Amino acid sequence: MAERFPNLKMRFALAGYAVLWWVLLPVILIYLWRRGRKDPLYFQKLGERFGRYDNPLKNPVWVHAVSLGEMRSATPLIRALLAQGETIVTTHFTPAGRREAMREFADEIAAGQVQVLWVPFEYGFAYRHFLRRVAPKYGLVMEIEIWPRMIAACRKHGTPLFICNAQYPAKSYAKDTTGLGLRAGLLAGFAGGFVKSETQRERFASAGMPNIHVTGELRFDQPIPQARLDAAAATRQALTKGRPSFTLTSVVEGEDALYIDMIRQTQGIFFVYVPRAPERFDEVAQMLTDAGLRFARRSVLLNSDLIPTDPNPQIDVLLGDSMGEMYFYLALCDRAIVGGGFVTKGAHNVIEPLALKKPVIVGPHIWTIEYPATEAITAGVCHHVQTPDALLAAVQNPTPVTDAQITDFFDAHAGGVRRTLGAIRKALPG
Repeated sequence: MAERFPNLKMRFALAGYAVLWWVLLPVILIYLWRRGRKDPLYFQKLGERFGRYDNPLKNPVWVHAVSLGEMRSATPLIRALLAQGETIVTTHFTPAGRREAMREFADEIAAGQVQVLWVPFEYGFAYRHFLRRVAPKYGLVMEIEIWPRMIAACRKHGTPLFICNAQYPAKSYAKDTTGLGLRAGLLAGFAGGFVKSETQRERFASAGMPNIHVTGELRFDQPIPQARLDAAAATRQALTKGRPSFTLTSVVEGEDALYIDMIRQTQGIFFVYVPRAPERFDEVAQMLTDAGLRFARRSVLLNSDLIPTDPNPQIDVLLGDSMGEMYFYLALCDRAIVGGGFVTKGAHNVIEPLALKKPVIVGPHIWTIEYPATEAITAGVCHHVQTPDALLAAVQNPTPVTDAQITDFFDAHAGGVRRTLGAIRKALPG
């Protein structure tokens, strides 16, 4: 018989966790206020963070996508659920995730089919308010977001909560399954999981999660906005002037010096530089200025139709200081360099560039994208570099990759939305 959740050890841990959240509440509010000075959305609709919502949708499917990456992976699944007649509530912790949901589903929000909210803080009363007011049919937590109060509250309320599009990176798995094992123990509180590969199923199962289904990676089914590709086709020659081009995507804090130094060492190559967080746009612009690089900001150089206001810009770098235009930035390049791999927090999504038949370069730290990065490396469509010198060499002398290689790789891994919809039907009680 499965052990009751939460067990005695977990109940003690949750009690201590609750006390810690109350003690840290002033710190949390100060954090949001300070972040709100750069991005005002952080501190807006503060009541939602305590479970206070105005006119929430009732009985929707609840999708929790903490930030931008999770929201992008959720998008094709949400579209499929809407096509089945469901209404959707999305919750987020960061403005990037919330903005992406509002941009992607603007029409559906206006039609009352989608609602975008802040996720409650980790307080029991906040989740009680949320679960009673919204009354979701079930919840889907994108990727591997483990929030103890969320899990415990849904279990107590009887709301099925599933982890979705999930992988358990080896580094996290090893850490969570040693010592007290409290974080891994929380997995038993989920109603089940929809995971990316058989390896992930084995890891989640050994950590105690029930009801696991292998569904693949949802990002392989992301819709590609044709308007962004058309805009890039019209603009590319004016920017690149026939030069080889690279797009650096989702560059995170701690990598800029390395990438900017790499750009300075190259000649005859055009770069698009896209920081992951909008609050870093000004900081990166200053770093490019200090490096003496010829660059322009997208917000200055391009109009609302993504056409240059200067018909003959003399630049080597376009700073992508906008959100929701990643496919435009990727369509400008021959190859993509995915950020995050040169810091220990790990690399970000490689699927979007591959969807446009753009070979990918990643840094040494890929534990966050173990699937599908390992498979992409094996297929020869992703170049895994270990050092800044290797990165420079990969840019100056790229390894040949054919469109057919990328197509074969994509075809082998698509279909995650279809598999997830089927798994949801099987996994729900009754």
